[in-house]
Order: sequence, then structure tokens, then C-alpha cells
Amino acid sequence: MARTSYDLGIGLTDEHIALADAVRSFADSAITSDLVRKDIDARSADKFPPFWPALVGQDLLGLHVPEDMGGSGGGLLTLAVALEALGRTAAPGPFVPTVLATALFAAGDCKADVDLLPGLLDGSRTAAVALALPSDAADAATSQTVSGTYDAVLGAEHADVVLLPVRLEGECRWVAVDAADLAIKPQDSIDVVRGSARVVVSDLPLDAGRVIDHLDETRVRSIATVVLGAEAVGVISWCVSTAAEYARTRVQFGRPIGQFQGVKHKCAHMAIALEQARAAVWDAASAIDKGDATADYAADVAALVVPEAAVEVAQDCIQVHGGIGFTWEHDAHLFYRRALALRALFGSREERAARVADQALAGVSRSLELELPEEAEEIRATVRAELAGLQGLDDEEELMTRLGDGGWVQPHLPTPYGRAAGPLEQIVIGQELAAAGITLPQLLMGGWAVQAIVAHGTEQQKQALVVPTLRGQVVWCQLFSEPGAGSDLASLSTRAVKVEGGWQVTGQKVWTTVAQFSDWAMLIARTNPDKPKHEGITYFVLDMKSPGVTVRPLREMTGSALFNEVFLDDVFVPDEHVVGEVDHGWGVARTTLAGERVALSQKMDAYASDKDLLRFARGRELSPVARHQLGELVAESQSIDLISARIVLKQLSGADVSTASSVGKLLGMGMGQKIAEYVVATLGPAGVVSIPGERSDHAMEQLIAGRATTIYGGTTEVQLNVIGERMLGLPRDADR
Repeated sequence: MARTSYDLGIGLTDEHIALADAVRSFADSAITSDLVRKDIDARSADKFPPFWPALVGQDLLGLHVPEDMGGSGGGLLTLAVALEALGRTAAPGPFVPTVLATALFAAGDCKADVDLLPGLLDGSRTAAVALALPSDAADAATSQTVSGTYDAVLGAEHADVVLLPVRLEGECRWVAVDAADLAIKPQDSIDVVRGSARVVVSDLPLDAGRVIDHLDETRVRSIATVVLGAEAVGVISWCVSTAAEYARTRVQFGRPIGQFQGVKHKCAHMAIALEQARAAVWDAASAIDKGDATADYAADVAALVVPEAAVEVAQDCIQVHGGIGFTWEHDAHLFYRRALALRALFGSREERAARVADQALAGVSRSLELELPEEAEEIRATVRAELAGLQGLDDEEELMTRLGDGGWVQPHLPTPYGRAAGPLEQIVIGQELAAAGITLPQLLMGGWAVQAIVAHGTEQQKQALVVPTLRGQVVWCQLFSEPGAGSDLASLSTRAVKVEGGWQVTGQKVWTTVAQFSDWAMLIARTNPDKPKHEGITYFVLDMKSPGVTVRPLREMTGSALFNEVFLDDVFVPDEHVVGEVDHGWGVARTTLAGERVALSQKMDAYASDKDLLRFARGRELSPVARHQLGELVAESQSIDLISARIVLKQLSGADVSTASSVGKLLGMGMGQKIAEYVVATLGPAGVVSIPGERSDHAMEQLIAGRATTIYGGTTEVQLNVIGERMLGLPRDADR
């Protein structure tokens, strides 16, 4: 059985999935809730928790460290996969601070590696890392000694070695100091399972051999973001699964609370935050492992997205549990405390947002190039050779015909209408079409129509309708929604009564895009009112020139008329225009709405975009608040792109991406709205009147038009229902 998106963690490869499964299995058995709770009171008594020998035996301490330094050579992404699985336990102990220290050793160059690393990798010694210079730090280059007070150093209480940031010749550097040379005092921490300590160093001679060279403050912050962020993802994962389980089983007012939309949607938002956080950590870890020039930018995005998500999701987990979630006996507060403690280590939200905003305004961006398997190049050679014959065609009609007949327009369809292309071939085709400068016909609703007709239609229907549609010769609309049903398609009231040679259809449809320009329509109507809600529905194709069809454009809030209402007054539809079986049109409609295409982006490019946002902001004097908001928008937009990339990679691995696609779609739907709102709000009065040079006309148009994005194609609320029910297994609404 294919894995669903929710089953997958930070890692996407088979090796990473197997690692995550193994670590989670170990953690579930060795790091139980009872053990964690016992350690709350005994935390200061023992250096190592009871499970430490078993954890060391899993060979996790050196996952990320290069082989020539004594590790396994898996890199930060492999470590992040394990950290997410362990993060679901709120485990005590020195694992996280120790692997953070060894990650810094591995990233830099330190003569003391040969003395310090072996004990840290075999679990006999532990380490801690202070992440920020203390306010009283002096320049060690001048005094040749180190002094300062470092608060809230994670794991320092029992550490054998502490990495301290020092100001060395005007730069921030890290030096490894033996704990015996430090004054370390435990501090009361909001995380009652894993403590922090104050570290005081006074006039300690600086040992140049223990300074980590080739490791600057930015890279330390990036590595810490991956390590701490991966554990935070584990916190989020526990909170999501625990809240969903409670919502499935807790009964109030005679039904599971997960059936109430308020609870269902809260859980769905939690799952969305989990996918965003996973994507951000995955990208940052991958970029650092690859030595990407924009790796630190990727980490800054993760640092802005992940800790806030962890805290908010932990809060929501408590809220879903209600009173029981506020008790000491329930574990929810342990994960909330862990999330709060981790967030503090990332620095202030304002600082994190400013870093993202500054880099985005300076032109830094992440190019998300998918790493395709080797067989992609063989496919590419074939595709490129075939497309060569289409380049340079001056006859637009001939080009469209050859694109349609060649299966290029909808390559996922079976031949001869498509190319029966799997996810990998679809990606390559998209890349090569772009490289060749070939633009495909815009099918709009026609893409949905051919999907259904190819799957369920007759050969006559395929030849008469699919072929010209793929050539860009036919415009389609969709007659699904009704005034009294909206997104609840199964509640339609349009009736189709059997008559000689066909059906007589009567009813009203609404929100029909481009109906006034369409040649054909997809139509669903109730053909048997005596059957249950999702049965007795038939799927038709309707010639929009048929007598009895009346189209009335609906003027939208933009002033234009893209949508329409369509009246069907005793419209005759011949039998040969039934698609699939009579009374079984619901399955055909679901085919229309499903599809197997690979979507490289979940954003709605017709509306406000990242380019609009940065074009507006660059060169403009922004207030601190506006700059903060800009950073937040850029980070969220990046996370949507990352989710899209991960969806494609999951498709390549054969995973079920249906619910992940709902997450990407929901986020993409709202992104344009947020950008347009930001531009208009930042302009102040100038944003609501036409002022030459301010692009205010464009911003106002995008703002008003963008309100539709979270309505059509499945409202935000419908998408949240889908995520809650299909990703988290929450119960469907009582009447469905």
C-alpha cells in the first residue's frame, strides 16, 4: 500500500523513511511517557537517562558526521530525520545538544577534533553549545582570555565540553571548553524535562587549538536551525497525531468532537503547519549538505517558520483536549514547554523576520531544482528529439494540432490522447517544453473534461470532443454547482428525465466560469431521485448551443463577469452524450476533480505573487512592522514552493499525495490574498485611490479579485474538511 503524505516525515527517500520508522519504533519502546515523567523529578541527579545505552546502540550520535571523522556520513538531513522521530517523545538527556556540537565540529576545522569527537560519538561524553555572545563578552584577541556569562545553554548542566561563542579579532567564533574550567549552574527552565544552565567563564586562557575555524556565526545559526528545528518538527508531529486521536475518540453531545468543524478545522490547520515545518527543515538541511550558496537563506526561512509553528500547534493541541489538556498528568504541556524552550533558542521573531526580509530584498532566492533519477536523462533525450520537430513552426494552428495529437497537452492521459506519462516523464516534458519555448493551449475547464471522457466516455465521445479540446479548438465550462448546493455537489436538484432518444434536463447552475464563451459543458444532474444522495446522478456533456440553455453573466465585485448562472429549461440531451453509466455519474465527476497530473506549483499565478511583493517593496522605505510582515510573507511563500516540490518527489516515489496536494492548494489559494492585502495596507491612503507611479490600481485590482481564490475550486473550509478527514482520519460530518 502506498504511503500517504502524513505517514512521511522530513525525509522522502526509502532510506530515510526506513530510518524514521526504525528510530520511531525504538523511541516508542525505550522512551516511554512514564520514563520521561520520572525524569522530571530526577533530572539533575543523573547525567544520562536510563535509555542512553540503548540510544547509543542505535548508532545515531554520528549519523551526520563524515566517515573520515568517525561518523556515518549521512549529513544533516539524515540527522534531521532521526531528530523528528525522537522529538515525538519529549526525551530528556544530552542527545540534541551533543549532536549539535558534533555537527559544528564537522562543519568547521578544529585541531581538538581527534581528542573530543570519539567520546562524543560513542556516547561516553556529552557536549553543549551556547548560541549567542553574552552582552559582557570582550574581544579575546586583545586579552587572550575568555570571559562572559552565557544563560540558557541547553544541556550544559551535565556537559563534558561546552562550545562557547567568543569575539575573536572582531568576529564571532566558537571555542571548545572543558566543563571543568567553567562555572555551571542549573537554571529553572520552562522545559521541565530537559534543563538549561548558566555558564560563567572568567579569564580562561584562550586555546587556539580548540577554536573551530572556517565556521562563522551565520553557519552556526543555520546548523542549529536544522538540529533544533528537526526536533521541533517532532514536537509538532506528536501534537498533531495526539490531537487527532483525541478528536476521533472523544465524544461530546453524542458524537466525536472531531466531527465538529471547529475542532476539525483546528486539527487540519495543525497538520498544515506540520507540512510547512517539515518542508522548511528538509530544504535547509538539504541545502547545507549540498553546499548550496543559498543554504543560509533556506535556514533563515526555516528559523522563521518552524519554531512559531511548534508553539502554535502545541497550544492548539492543548485546546483540542480541553480541560484534560491543561492538567499536569497529560503530556501536552511537556511538548508545549519543549516548543517554547526551543523557540527561545532561535532568537526573537523580529530578528528572524528581518533576516529573511533583508535577503529577499537584496535579491537572494532559492531555486528549487528537483534532483531527478538517472533515467530522467534517457527520457529527456527522447522528448527533446520529438519536440525538435515542433520548434519554429510559424503556423499556430498546425502547432496546436501537433501538440494535441502528440499527447503533449495532457501527457498523463493514456495514448493516443496523452503519452501515458508517469510523474517523472511529466516533469521532464514540462521542463523541455519550457526550454523549447513552446506554449501549450490553455484548456481551462477542458482539462477536467478530457480527464472524465477519456476515463469513462465512448470512442465516439473521445474522437468528437477530446481530440479537438486537446488541440485548443473547444472551450468548456462546468455545470456542477447550484444555488442551493454550492460545493455540496451531491445535493444537486437539477433533474434529468428520460425521454425518447435522450434526457430532458431542467434546473439552474451557478458560478460557471466562462459559460458565455463555452462550446461544451460538463453537466451533472439527478436522474433517479429515489436513490441515496451520491447515487442516482448522471454525468452528461452538453452542447451549449442547445435550445433551452440561457447564460446570464454574473457581475463580480471586480466589475467584470467571469462567472455566470446558467438556466436549463427542458434542455434535450441525447443518449450519446451520457458519459459513463446512467445513475453512476458521481464516480465520473470524481474523476473530473481528481486527475493524475504533476503540478510543479500550488500557487495561483494569475493573482498577486512573490514578484509583485518584492517589486513593490524594493527601494521603498518600510517601517519595522512592514519589514517584519514582509519577511513572514516571503517565508510562507517559500514554504508553499517547498511543499509543491516535496509533493512532486513523493509522486516520483509512488506515495499518495492527494491530501498533501490539498495542503498545498489551500496555502496557495490564500497567498495571493495576503500579498495584495500587504501592499494595499502598507500604502495606506495611497493604496485605495489611483495614484500614478504607485501601481495602486494594480494592487487594488489584485486585492479585490483575489477574494475569489479561497472560494472557487473548493472553498477553504471544504479543503480543511478534506485535510481533517483524509489526512487525519477525523469523522465525516454527520449528514455525509
